[in-house]
Amino acid sequence: MKRAPVLLLLLTVACNREQPAKPQAAAPAASSRADARQLIVQYGCNVCHVIPGIEGAQGSLGPSLAGVASRPMLSEGNVQNTPANLAQFIRNPASLNPQSSMPPIGISDAEAQTIAGYLLTLE
Repeated sequence: MKRAPVLLLLLTVACNREQPAKPQAAAPAASSRADARQLIVQYGCNVCHVIPGIEGAQGSLGPSLAGVASRPMLSEGNVQNTPANLAQFIRNPASLNPQSSMPPIGISDAEAQTIAGYLLTLE
């Protein structure tokens, strides 16, 4: 049967074609600790959480975020503590922990990444 080599050639050509480039997300802007602190106060994170380095109210409704960088897991041990996961949790807690009592606060991706970056300095 001579069809097998032709079919193999067609599959090889089809698989080796370049795929259209996927649009890449813009790299997050470098933000300072001061920017993160301002966002934390603006969104009221410190109203429910104890957050070292933040002035003003320090709540106890949510867990303390002191030492959050040293925790291997987020959300009661179900989600690995990575910058991306922490930012996602800040944006939409229920997406990683459906039982979370933390409400979504309408924060942008860039703002969540800025806050996550600050929180991950708290060892």
